[in-house]
Amino acid sequence: MMINALSMFQETSLLGFVLLIVVAGVIVDLVIGDPRWLPHPVIQIGKLISALEKRCNQGGKRRLKGVMLTAVVITIVFVVTFLVVRFAYQLHFFVGVLVEVYFISTTIAIKGLRTAGLEVYIPLSQGNLKEARTKLSMIVGRDTKDLSESEVVRGTVETIAENTVDGITAPLFWAMIGGAPLAMVYRAINTLDSMVGYKNERYKEFGWASAKTDDIANWLPARLTAFSMITASFFIKGSKIKHALKITLRDARKHPSPNSGWPEAMVAGLIGVQLGGVNYYHGQKSVRATMGDPLMRLRSNHIKDAILYMHAGWFGFIVMLIMIVLVIEKMS
Repeated sequence: MMINALSMFQETSLLGFVLLIVVAGVIVDLVIGDPRWLPHPVIQIGKLISALEKRCNQGGKRRLKGVMLTAVVITIVFVVTFLVVRFAYQLHFFVGVLVEVYFISTTIAIKGLRTAGLEVYIPLSQGNLKEARTKLSMIVGRDTKDLSESEVVRGTVETIAENTVDGITAPLFWAMIGGAPLAMVYRAINTLDSMVGYKNERYKEFGWASAKTDDIANWLPARLTAFSMITASFFIKGSKIKHALKITLRDARKHPSPNSGWPEAMVAGLIGVQLGGVNYYHGQKSVRATMGDPLMRLRSNHIKDAILYMHAGWFGFIVMLIMIVLVIEKMS
């Protein structure tokens, strides 16, 4: 049986093989998520960034130092991942497959994102607003202590929509181009942005390169994700498809991020709610442009709707990748 399986992999084209590896990574994430007993590469990447930031983010030429930080972290992550995967394949073909699938699975968070959303939804649906606020505070940066039910829902829906790109489709996109090494590079870029890509006094100059690199890495995946969401929504009852297209084209560019607005505006349009507005960060007021029209008031069940469109987004993305592979192989 193992010989037959090996023969099947060998007869598969390189592009088809990478697609199989990517899909396998998705399946692993869906089944086990991120168990604590397994070592997680992203934790090590975070430790590396933290150590370098403490050493470099001082004195003059902060922007140049930030550029060097970004380049060094990306290079280290790529080289280490490449060498580990290559060594695994040299040991045995299936050892290499297992290692590469594992690396890719650590870059995506379908199960984790679903769980995070439900951990807010469950207490909220039971009338426990205080617990829902606490759970939301674990996945967003805004102040949650005094949020109303609708604001808790808004924060959760926005987070699920935005992280459909950051936590699922963008790493899948880069894995499809360069396997585990590029998937891990993307995760390093995203981690850099989440740790130093702020516009406050400490990171405005030092985190500039990290933030810009993250914008570039997410530019195409964000737009493809919005497309895959609306395509898959044809199979979801109650989806406001025409409305979502109008809202996305109208509102996506209003978001402070050049990429986050695309999945957020799409989800807002498909559900028929309004996202964006006033948030508070450490007591400081932040006003963001609204996305979507308030066809209905935000309610707890809209969190489940957002999770559904998250699943629709990544599933449609996988289908799109399969179709691209089939077209390319037919043309070659």
